[in-house]
Amino acid sequence: MPDSQTLGLIIAASVAAVLLFRLYTVLGRRTGHEPQPGPRPQPQGGQLRAVAALPADPVARGVMDIQLADRNFDQNQFLKGARTAYDMIQKAFANGDRLALRPLLSEDVFAAFEQAIAARNGPPAENLAGITDAHIVAAGLHDDTAEVTVAFRAQFVKGEAQRDVGDIWTFARKVGAADPNWTLVATSGEAA
Repeated sequence: MPDSQTLGLIIAASVAAVLLFRLYTVLGRRTGHEPQPGPRPQPQGGQLRAVAALPADPVARGVMDIQLADRNFDQNQFLKGARTAYDMIQKAFANGDRLALRPLLSEDVFAAFEQAIAARNGPPAENLAGITDAHIVAAGLHDDTAEVTVAFRAQFVKGEAQRDVGDIWTFARKVGAADPNWTLVATSGEAA
């Protein structure tokens, strides 16, 4: 009996070996009747898509860098906030309100504003009448700090006279900071 079991085992092993050899020789072969591969699907977001769509405009590229680092950054909301900050800072400066200015300005800018307030005798001769335009002229990410520079056109009044003024203000904010407010870190201006 042991010989018949051994013989049965050898036959089963031989059949299995033949089947495995046949599978090995057939699998992976092309017959010419396979469907051709179609176009690969493109990635739905992420770095590959962003790199492929890099804007040529340096301002747009800077804004996109900030948006990639801070998903909550919205250009339109930022400009609305920048207009509000410009108005608040101009009014606080006109009133000599150092307490209102302090949280809105960097150390250097606050020192310059404080010096200008101390140097004048009383309130300024001109007051902000309104902002006529505000648009981003530069944007970028520097380490973990986002910086956006805005060009403002505003009207100031002195009695009956009205004057058009151009200001360039740079705002900064640490990316991921709990405080959503931006700080004024640089100013320059030129009367139009």
